[in-house]
Amino acid sequence: MTKNHGPSIKDDETYQALREDGASKEKAARIANAQANDEMAPSEKGGESDRYEDRTVEELYEQARKIGIDGRSNMTKDELIAALRDH
Repeated sequence: MTKNHGPSIKDDETYQALREDGASKEKAARIANAQANDEMAPSEKGGESDRYEDRTVEELYEQARKIGIDGRSNMTKDELIAALRDH
């Protein structure tokens, strides 16, 4: 039986499966809640953002700052890209 993860998680089964696959709590919650929302389509291709590799270090740093990645000031471009993708 699937555990109830509280009112902030809209799709407990998806959340639990993502956590078992190694996703962070935040990422699993974001995906599970998007799956449960009929107005969202998380399995479809996203917007028209530039590839991380095509962005400057400053742009990557700013994105990392916005989402709260710790240690970003000491990261190289490749490390920033990896941290953004893993978030």
